[in-house]
Amino acid sequence: TMWWVYLIETEKGQLYTGISRDVDRRFQEHLDTANGKPKAKGAKFFRSQMPLRVIARFAFDDRSQASKEEHRIKRLSAAQKRRLATT
Repeated sequence: TMWWVYLIETEKGQLYTGISRDVDRRFQEHLDTANGKPKAKGAKFFRSQMPLRVIARFAFDDRSQASKEEHRIKRLSAAQKRRLATT
């Protein structure tokens, strides 16, 4: 199974970077957290803002590669992340 690094844009225009084996399921978990649903498993980041859409996803063969790329992307500026999402 592939691992994915993904970027989500929020209602406030901020970008969130994460990893998952199933980006669509993970996005739904973030939505549930933002909506205050019990037992929500999304990131705490989304308690204060609503995720709007996944703007990019990148596939990797294993978790290690995905984690390294997630770390690299998190160090980028918002402008650099947006450029990465359009390539």
